Amino acid sequence: MRDGIRLATDLYLPEPRTNRYPVILARTPYNKNGLLGLAGDCIKRGYALAVQDVRGRYESEGENLPFYTDRNDGADTTAWIVQQPWSNGRVGTYGGSAGAITQMQLASSGTPHLDCLHLTVGAPSQYHDLAYSGGVLRKSLVEDWIRITKFQSNALPNWVAHPTYDTFWKERDAALRYRQVNAPAVHVGGYWDIFAQGTIDAFQGYQIHGGRRARGQQKLIMGPWTHGVFQDKAGELKFANAKRPPGGVHDSWRWFDRWLKGITNGIDRLPAVTYYVIGDTADPSAPGNVWRTADSWPPVVTVEERWYLHPDRSLSSAKPTSTPIGGKSETEGDPMRLSFNYDPQNPTPTVGGIQLTIPAGPMDQAAREARSDVLVFTSESLVTPTEFTGRVRAKLWVMSDAPDTDFFVTLCDVYPDGKSYNLCEGRLRMRFRESFEREKRMRPGKAYPVDIDLWSTSVIFNRGHRLRVQISSCSFPGFDPNPNTGDGFRENSRTQVARNTVLMDRNHPSYISLPKAISGKAH
Repeated sequence: MRDGIRLATDLYLPEPRTNRYPVILARTPYNKNGLLGLAGDCIKRGYALAVQDVRGRYESEGENLPFYTDRNDGADTTAWIVQQPWSNGRVGTYGGSAGAITQMQLASSGTPHLDCLHLTVGAPSQYHDLAYSGGVLRKSLVEDWIRITKFQSNALPNWVAHPTYDTFWKERDAALRYRQVNAPAVHVGGYWDIFAQGTIDAFQGYQIHGGRRARGQQKLIMGPWTHGVFQDKAGELKFANAKRPPGGVHDSWRWFDRWLKGITNGIDRLPAVTYYVIGDTADPSAPGNVWRTADSWPPVVTVEERWYLHPDRSLSSAKPTSTPIGGKSETEGDPMRLSFNYDPQNPTPTVGGIQLTIPAGPMDQAAREARSDVLVFTSESLVTPTEFTGRVRAKLWVMSDAPDTDFFVTLCDVYPDGKSYNLCEGRLRMRFRESFEREKRMRPGKAYPVDIDLWSTSVIFNRGHRLRVQISSCSFPGFDPNPNTGDGFRENSRTQVARNTVLMDRNHPSYISLPKAISGKAH
């Protein structure tokens, strides 16, 4: 590398070795020796393969820290590859999860020596997509992954020491460098994947803001999957025909043949977006549970539909009509608000969702919704099927008697049998309500408007189903419990119980914003 560090790289070359070949590069923190199966396929198809242990991992030199130098190391590696006598100068990259993140870092370097990428369940922003979500540390994901992957001892302390979106994170944020990307890419993700929104964001970033060879040359596949894609089961639900998207845009070999060998196979002319529309999994005749294609994301025309929270725990399109006692929502005993106590020593549990090392995906929320520290708002049964496709957001008015706390919001589909399945979720650490770059404590008893991002989904709520919104202040062990003191959470640190409140009057309406589809066609 440019600083003299040597990265262990194995080469697999077809015969005759005197020829020049297009090269597939896979950079991994998970041991290059685990990619022998890929080597056989590459050789059989006429590709050279370079597999590399990233810096500090296995046989490579350097510090064993996650993603610290992948932008430069990836660029240096591709520059080396194109100079070798067995390379014809064309390079494509391949990998999933951490292997997709290393690709995004490489692409963000602006290297001219990159002809295509195949990205499965990756994310561009290490702060927003990986380590922190809504300013909340992704506790089980980060701690378990760093421990299981055996990074050096200061890896976790380094991440925890940077709770704000500061220079440390910006230097490694590929989402800030979409214009540097100059190659076609396939982006594969799942609605319950840990990087669901990051996958969509990278697709849009490359497709709209990328370099000349990237713009308009991206493909996105979104399925009903967790981190393990191309499955028909996620969490407690099984989805029809979910294993194999139509059209073959996910076929990495067709992708490499097109961009590394110049074979006209039509994959570049397939629709830009292939996505699954979630439906009622218990009713074979229900709408949804189909694949569709589109030219962009969001894939259908939508209108914002607001579903308001009401003090009787209902959820409806009707706006609040009442004003609080005395015209203020901060008064104790106000009927236009609901409150709950959040105790960090008795944290609200994680039940499914966007997890990696603990159970993930859609799961019945009965145990969680029965707790006193979870507010549950439910609509009437739908008379007709209704589709929502795109970004989901919660706009709330909240307050607390603590200087800092969290608010978690989950959108659920309630089946006729009463089971409530989580679709998408979001959260916000209140000291980051104005900016993730700087912290600002709350003033106890003051009402604040907040905008919570629940990421994206595509779902048809069937006739007889109900919409449900959960609001809580914790999801443990998936996320770091806020101690409510304004300080970072540490073992044996001081905590306090927070009395948290959601306001729901005419002056302080709280609602979930849903992208209602007004057009769309099944594939």
